[in-house]
Amino acid sequence: MAATALVVGRGVSAQAGPQEDLLRAIRRDDPHALRTALLRGADANALDDSGEPAIVLAARSKCWKAVQALVELRGTRLDAANQDGSNALMYAALHGELALVQAMVARKAEVNKTGWTPLHFAAANGHVEVIRFLLEQHAYIDAESPNGTTPLMMAARQAQLSAARLLIAEGADPTPRNQAGLDAATYAKMSGDPDLSSWLGRQADAFRQKYGGAATKP
Repeated sequence: MAATALVVGRGVSAQAGPQEDLLRAIRRDDPHALRTALLRGADANALDDSGEPAIVLAARSKCWKAVQALVELRGTRLDAANQDGSNALMYAALHGELALVQAMVARKAEVNKTGWTPLHFAAANGHVEVIRFLLEQHAYIDAESPNGTTPLMMAARQAQLSAARLLIAEGADPTPRNQAGLDAATYAKMSGDPDLSSWLGRQADAFRQKYGGAATKP
């Protein structure tokens, strides 16, 4: 049976051998084998047969040594995304890989993007150090996903108290509702954390009193 092949990012088929070696190296999280495949002619920006860039495949698979090796290559397109719109920086943020997040941002990976952002992903898993770093890099704190969900809503949805408190302290707006009609306090209630829900409700009322708007109904 023929092995799964990669295609180069330009859309032109490459020699199967080096590209297959690259894919295997990523799956083994073997940076030495990865570099060897690149020396043999593999493309660091190759796409697998599902259209996922090599660096995104590595990050989604939590193969962090492979991600680091790709980040160090000047020609790697760090903002390349898969069909879901997720990129390597987002997966690194999701799993709290602060050093990799910092390395990618130092290489000019975009902190802000349309739709889901690295800040959403970091907030969902409560990685406060990643959240703090992204905010220092001017991540938009109230970024909206395609359905209007904010990072604060993601923190509340997963009952990530420390993340929610940090976002509020840094000025996140607790009042918006997404397209499903849910706000951060409602998400916290649905997650089974009534204390967080109550606190977020009070924060929303304080925000409305400061900036205008009706108070939350009891």
